[in-house]
Amino acid sequence: MAVPKSKVSKQRKRKRRTHYKLSAPNLVPCRQCHALKLSHVVCKECGYYDGKEVIKVED
Repeated sequence: MAVPKSKVSKQRKRKRRTHYKLSAPNLVPCRQCHALKLSHVVCKECGYYDGKEVIKVED
């Protein structure tokens, strides 16, 4: 069984966990309607992806 040899200090533990944080989503403008959308995802405003209408969006 793995047992720590000594106590891990708060500072050492917190240094290790500095990279555990949320990152902002990468938003890009849609080519059709110029609304901000997630990259590689169908636009929620117009329903286009890669210049083609993928889903029909009703106004």
